[in-house]
Amino acid sequence: MKAGLLITGNGALIYLTSYDDFMNDKLKEKLASKGITKFIAYEIPVEEAKKRYGGHFDIVIRDLHETDDLRILDYDGSRAFKLFSFKELGKPVYHE
Repeated sequence: MKAGLLITGNGALIYLTSYDDFMNDKLKEKLASKGITKFIAYEIPVEEAKKRYGGHFDIVIRDLHETDDLRILDYDGSRAFKLFSFKELGKPVYHE
């Protein structure tokens, strides 16, 4: 499992994916199908996401199966953006 912080024109969100790569091409296609075609993405440590989201993380992860490729952990852009410092984020991936 991988986790990422996605910054879009509508704000930030935290997602979990069952793909081996947090920016897999199929994941990008899935985001595009939801209207997210331009973004900046950062990988975040799954363990850190788990610590910060606690019980909510556990609820969301129960719904993430081998065949599921995307779950949103946090839709609240302000909270999602504030929970992780830039030092904790991986290198940015730009997509448009």
